[in-house]
Amino acid sequence: MDKQQKYEELLPQIAALIHGETDETAVMANVCAVLADAFGWWWTGFYRVNGGELLLGPFQGPVACYHIGFGRGVCGTAWQQCRTVIVDDVEKFPGHIACSSLSRSEIVVPVIDKCGQVRAVLDIDSRHLSFFDTVDREYLERVVRIVADAVYE
Repeated sequence: MDKQQKYEELLPQIAALIHGETDETAVMANVCAVLADAFGWWWTGFYRVNGGELLLGPFQGPVACYHIGFGRGVCGTAWQQCRTVIVDDVEKFPGHIACSSLSRSEIVVPVIDKCGQVRAVLDIDSRHLSFFDTVDREYLERVVRIVADAVYE
C-alpha cells in the first residue's frame, strides 16, 4: 500500500475515532497514536498555542522541547505564517530548534479554528532527509481540519 492509500484509509478512521469527543488533549493524543502507529515517524505530536508561545501537547516519540516562541524554529514559523512548512534538512533551516539531533526532516501543519486563528500545530519529524512531500501536506492538512472541527467550535 502506498502512502496516499494509507492516508485515504486513515482519514475516516480518525474521524470515527474522535467523533463526539471535544476534549483537545484526548483528541490530539489519539490522533498522534494513530498517525505514529501507521507511519512509524520519529516524532509525532502537537504543540498548543498558550499565550504567546507554543506549549508541548500530546505526542508519540522521544522527549521534546516544552516551549517554542512565535516565529521560532519550524513550529513557530508555521504558526507565524499560518501555513504548512516542510523542511527537507532541518540543519539548513534558519533558527531550527534541535530537540533531538536524530531528527533530519520535518513537516509542521497549523491547526486553524473556524475564525482563522492558529490554535495548535501538528509537528512530525523523520530520521531521514527529504522525507515529507506534497502528499503528506495534503493529507495532514485534512487530518488537522478534522481535529479543528472536533475541538474548536
